[in-house]
Amino acid sequence: MSFRQRLLAALSLIIIATVAVIGYVVTLRTKEAFETADTARTEALVQQFQQEFQRSGEQVARRIDAVAQSDSVARMAVDLGQGGDPATYLNDAASQAQLHRLDFLEFLRADGSIISSAQWPARFGYKALIPTAQNGAAFLQRMELPDGSALGLLALRTVTIGAQPVYVIGGERLDRDFLASISLPVGMRAFLYRNQDKTFDPQNFIGPDNLTTPAKLAPIVQATEENGGQEVRGIVHWSDNLADAESFHAIPLKAQDGNLIAVLLVGSSRRTLVELVHHIRTIALTVGGFGIFAAILLSLWLAARVTRPVEDLAIAAGAVAAGNWDTHVEVRGSGELAQLAEAFNKMTHEIIDQRERLVQSERVAAWRELARRLAHELKNPLFPLQITVENLLRARLLPQAEFDEIFKESTSTLLAEIANLKTIIGRFSDFSKMPQPQLQRVQINDLLKRVVSVYEPQFKVREKPITAQLELGETPEIDADPDLLHRVFSNLVLNAMDAMPEGGTLTVRTRALETTVQIEISDTGTGIAQEESERLFTPYYTSKQHGTGLGLAIVQSVISDHRGSIAVESEPGRGATFRIELPKRLESALKAEPARVG
Repeated sequence: MSFRQRLLAALSLIIIATVAVIGYVVTLRTKEAFETADTARTEALVQQFQQEFQRSGEQVARRIDAVAQSDSVARMAVDLGQGGDPATYLNDAASQAQLHRLDFLEFLRADGSIISSAQWPARFGYKALIPTAQNGAAFLQRMELPDGSALGLLALRTVTIGAQPVYVIGGERLDRDFLASISLPVGMRAFLYRNQDKTFDPQNFIGPDNLTTPAKLAPIVQATEENGGQEVRGIVHWSDNLADAESFHAIPLKAQDGNLIAVLLVGSSRRTLVELVHHIRTIALTVGGFGIFAAILLSLWLAARVTRPVEDLAIAAGAVAAGNWDTHVEVRGSGELAQLAEAFNKMTHEIIDQRERLVQSERVAAWRELARRLAHELKNPLFPLQITVENLLRARLLPQAEFDEIFKESTSTLLAEIANLKTIIGRFSDFSKMPQPQLQRVQINDLLKRVVSVYEPQFKVREKPITAQLELGETPEIDADPDLLHRVFSNLVLNAMDAMPEGGTLTVRTRALETTVQIEISDTGTGIAQEESERLFTPYYTSKQHGTGLGLAIVQSVISDHRGSIAVESEPGRGATFRIELPKRLESALKAEPARVG
């Protein structure tokens, strides 16, 4: 991607991101404001319903009081108390209901038998359940009718004239007319669901408007029932058009026994919110379009002034990276780009001057470090050699038998330390001339099995044995040098053994990834501290009392020659895991590498 394209993309992204963030924030705030206003409107409507409900209840209570205090009811109570015939008063409830504008009215004896019923005269003589709230406030109750049932707002009064009391119970029907009496704001409507069946029944809805798909309100009604009669809020989508959705507030209405008898559903249209959000998005898209057009013009203008000098610098930098240290950039005009070109030319001249000095300094430093490490490693075995030779010189003056014994012991020490010197020198020699991998197709699982089998006898003969676990997944053959990898895996297994002096478990895992094969060698030993993990593959660094610090450096060198990677994960006291990834096809890995410069 050219600088001009990147500049255009950057400016466009900035404008689009800014517009998007502003649009999102405005939309979010609008939604919050709408939800707040909708909640306030719903709460006001609920309060209005409660006030209307209370007013209607008080009106019902006054009408029932008037019925209970009437002369006809008083005569009925006296006559029935003296053994009069209840059938005489069969039609009294209907006449009293009509007189006092009541939808429901019944007279009951003390045992609950119906003396007279305005809404269902045929129930004369049947026994009804007498509500517990006597002479109190109005209450909700389901009333049985010849053609079904209805929801009523009732009041109960007791007439105690005579030997036996007479109960007067009646009230108004909660129906469409009751909901129509509630003044609703624009965009809001209310429904009443009579909860008289165990399953949801659309026929139980009462409301001023006909519902086209009442089943969509079923989840809100059922949620109200499942939440123990608590208020529930929800959104109902009547169609695929979001503007047709409504927010519903479900208010439970309970009978005297606490059972849910009905649910008041207050709906608020979301059309205003949807249209407002759509309007905001339209404005945001328009502003974004103009912004992108402006970004194109601005990027073209800036590119004309900036692109050419920057491209020259990029080409020159590429030439320097390729090893052409004499590259020179033409300085044009003035300003920051001209200063940058001058600084680049100055930098290349300084690089040429410093390159040779740096290379020479690095060579001297490398030889000094090698000499220091080699001297440090050789000093340890040389001191015992010196002591042993001095002991031999002093022992020469002793009798022959004592000399022979000291000579035998000293020669053993000399041979052991000389072998140690040969080992140290061999390791330094191996590290200095690591062979290049001789590639062939290798099955990594078979190679790991051979390595573990070599050391398995040592696992068992230890005072505290080590258990080996092989968790080898299905892996393909890879391009690798089996001898070098055998050396790598052996080194890691030996390190794991050294880390588990108290015994433990050595786990070897393999699995195939997309382009590589992953090998994990884990132990349950003492673990490695964070600072040690960072320096673990540094040549000559070791945390052991005896060691050159070249083992893991050689491991990393071999893995690097195979174009793989190695890493360690460890915590003190929780063991360590060495994770190696090797490419399945080394030829592909070599092609994927970036070209090396200089």
